[in-house]
Amino acid sequence: MDAIIVGNYVGTAALGAVGGSTAIIISFLVNLFVGVSSGATVVIAQHYGARQGEDVYEAVHTAVALALAAGAVITAAGIRFSGPALRLMDTPEEVMDYAVVYLRVYFCGTAASFLYNIGASILRAVGDTRRPLWFLMAACLTNIVLDLFFVAVLGLSVFGAALATVLSQVVSAVLVALSLLRPGSVYSVSPREVRFHREKLLAILRIGLPAGIQSNMYTVSNMVLQSRLNLFGTVTVAAYTAFEKIDGFYWMISSAFGVSITTFVSQNFGAGKYQRLRQGVRACLALTAGVSLGISLVYCLAAPVLLRLFSPDGAVIALGTHMMWYISPFYLLFVCIEIFSGAARRAGDALKPMLLTCGGVCVLRVVWVLVGSPATRP
Repeated sequence: MDAIIVGNYVGTAALGAVGGSTAIIISFLVNLFVGVSSGATVVIAQHYGARQGEDVYEAVHTAVALALAAGAVITAAGIRFSGPALRLMDTPEEVMDYAVVYLRVYFCGTAASFLYNIGASILRAVGDTRRPLWFLMAACLTNIVLDLFFVAVLGLSVFGAALATVLSQVVSAVLVALSLLRPGSVYSVSPREVRFHREKLLAILRIGLPAGIQSNMYTVSNMVLQSRLNLFGTVTVAAYTAFEKIDGFYWMISSAFGVSITTFVSQNFGAGKYQRLRQGVRACLALTAGVSLGISLVYCLAAPVLLRLFSPDGAVIALGTHMMWYISPFYLLFVCIEIFSGAARRAGDALKPMLLTCGGVCVLRVVWVLVGSPATRP
């Protein structure tokens, strides 16, 4: 929504600032913690499946402590290093001021974002997938309303879009916190007991860090790609931003299937139900493959219409359509990576998926970008 509203009400340079380099920098810092939160899901779900209440209690409080600590650190780092990171990626000068403002405001909401993510992971670990969805829907609606008010009505440009995002993150964090603070459940949080339990922290990091690093391998390769795209100017940056937002819908859906297999595999692994675990993986593979084919077809047929949501600029739409026709037909190839690596990680083996992704997806991609694109502005 930030990209749609800014692209239509502010302009092409502002659209490039809301996506592109800023999105990659945000992803780099946030993905690491989202991976760690998946480690919390695995640990909590395994103890929950094995009916080990005390271990669930310790893991939950450790996870919340980790969210608060990591949120504080990344907020400070994000505000301090936004400008240097954008310059390192050769962000176009006409985009730079917008991008710095957006990033610095965005990082003020990091702690709220992390608290929602860890809270949602806790709820999913015990089988509650509905409330995280409702909370996120409330946050998204808040973001839409505030985006329109701050940008279209008050004219706050990129600052208003970033502020709307931060406030929507606060809404999701408050809602998930209220759920966790409610007494009487195995996952209830007592604020006085929020601290690190060494054994649980190490277990969460052992599974979560490789997952976060794996996600950031994509982000690092995207940084290389974005730094090369930035050399082609504002129109290319805006076109890639619009494409990336549409492309992101597929990756969110693909990740959602990964999340669905998370709790299923972790709980059944903890309970020793291995045959049921394998059946779930096969079903999830089939579902993800079917959805991937459907989305690829829609994207190829409706590319110009979808891109027009983000910008009325004909050059941006033409270039974005070219990108979508080249990339979206191949979504099916990622299905096995998402589901099999997710299932292996949820069973406690996080290192192998990380190494396979590093070599097979990220290193090859970086080499291809460095060899096949110019190192200076055309």
